Amino acid sequence: MEEKKGFLDSILDRIGINEAPLFRTPDYMYNVSYWLGALVTASFAYTVITGLILLLLYEPAAAYCSTQNIIYHIPYGPVLLFSHLYGAYIMIVLVYIHMFRNFFKGAYKKPRELQWVTGVLLLALTLGASFFGYSLVGDVLGIDAVDIGSSLLIGTGFPGATTIVGWLFGPGIDAVQSSNPIVRSEFFDRILGWHIIMVALIGLLFGFHLLLAERYGMTPSAKEKPRVPAYYTKQEQEKFNAWWPRNLVYMLSIVLMTWGVILIVPNVLSNINGATIFGHKITLPLVINPFPAPQAFTTAAEHTAPYPPWFFLFLYKFVDFLLPNGLPLLPSMVIAVLVIGLVVLMLIPFFENSEFMFISSRKFWTWVMSVLAYSLVALSIWGYLDPGVPAPFTQQAEIIGIPALILAIIIYLLPSKKKQSASVVKPSGPLSILGTSVSVLLFAGTLGDFLLYPSLLGLLMLLPLGVLVYHYVIKMVRLINSTTIGGGGYAFTKKAAFVGIPVIFVITIFLFALLTRIPSVGIQSTYAGIDLGVILFLWGYAINLYHYLVYHK
Repeated sequence: MEEKKGFLDSILDRIGINEAPLFRTPDYMYNVSYWLGALVTASFAYTVITGLILLLLYEPAAAYCSTQNIIYHIPYGPVLLFSHLYGAYIMIVLVYIHMFRNFFKGAYKKPRELQWVTGVLLLALTLGASFFGYSLVGDVLGIDAVDIGSSLLIGTGFPGATTIVGWLFGPGIDAVQSSNPIVRSEFFDRILGWHIIMVALIGLLFGFHLLLAERYGMTPSAKEKPRVPAYYTKQEQEKFNAWWPRNLVYMLSIVLMTWGVILIVPNVLSNINGATIFGHKITLPLVINPFPAPQAFTTAAEHTAPYPPWFFLFLYKFVDFLLPNGLPLLPSMVIAVLVIGLVVLMLIPFFENSEFMFISSRKFWTWVMSVLAYSLVALSIWGYLDPGVPAPFTQQAEIIGIPALILAIIIYLLPSKKKQSASVVKPSGPLSILGTSVSVLLFAGTLGDFLLYPSLLGLLMLLPLGVLVYHYVIKMVRLINSTTIGGGGYAFTKKAAFVGIPVIFVITIFLFALLTRIPSVGIQSTYAGIDLGVILFLWGYAINLYHYLVYHK
């Protein structure tokens, strides 16, 4: 006799959810590092939803005033605006983490070359959409960013550069201070149009990127599939967990937790900014402050340093580089380096064709990507600390060259594939302890020296040393895990999860009751944003506990 199906199961059966070409997942992949793409998707979805609501409230002819009106007069306006801003910020950070993680795991290799190429294009589009969105506020930072971008493009002297600037920015930043609202609207309409176009392109390209991801599934662990091409065949996938319902449950948990973080962080920062703590008034740096900077072309704006968006600080500093002969970089050189760098980044799967998934089999490109990751962070910090200050070649060598050399030595000393495989299965106790001790002492000494004698070089030296400490600490954790004898911990965690779900439910009821007592208008409404963020995060965590209780073997 055929088993009777429930209403929901009947609908899903009609849809054909179990027959859909959605990849199956082995147990070990229910780890957030394998679901970074889902985190990016969650951030993108949240930013699009809030952006559509803000679109109904935004007035291009009075960009700055309408932004202030959203913050101070629209119910839950600051919650919408600040979380929309930080949804984009968090998405950018997650895209970078996703990209570098996929490189180090070998997820760009055959047969996923096209997936990597579309991922790099998505990174470029995300930065472009964020740039135009950042400029919509009409504050001095957004308008300065447009001015810097226009000057850089025109300064290249390339044929058609001025035409391109006209396409991108319409009448230009002079329109911002025009007394004619039609002229002002023309400028911000153009910025808004490009913002929407790039977000739409992200959505379309993401759909194709997801289709490619479904074709071969997540990249297996190198221990499971050490050789290229690394993917599970259809026959192997049949042994794994179906997408419905387990993957949906797990994805829902991390989506809600991501949305919770997006709500909590900017609304907490908005309350820290301007607060007095231990007798000191806190003023957040403009590059991370949820509040807009002063309005462009006002007296207050004259005293504001022209910082670009934080995600372009690295470029802001790169423009300050001096050649070995002391001459500055030409705009054409800057654009050429960016374009060539982006093309090389996209084509890495075709340049790097090693047979194995281990990073020890591709040490050169591992070094290149490690230096790129370090340089993005180092130049961003440098650009924030020394904005617009020319950087001589010797200083470039100190801040970029020395850490790059340290990274080269670390990567060169990585064990070969065979040694690496052995260390995964059975970590070497004495060597792990020695390496951990030496790396921690080096890191602690450098940190102490930096605290006593602060310098930019000392701060940046902490990054590669931190990588070394992380490497050895992970080896120590594996060593401890391989020698620890468990006794009933599994049962205890199951019971804790079982109790945790109703506890979270009770807490969220209290938080919902609290939500009704918080003012809905003005800066105080940001407390509602924090409250709602905590509720979403706790819901996501409760679903994660449910996933653990029901599916964990």
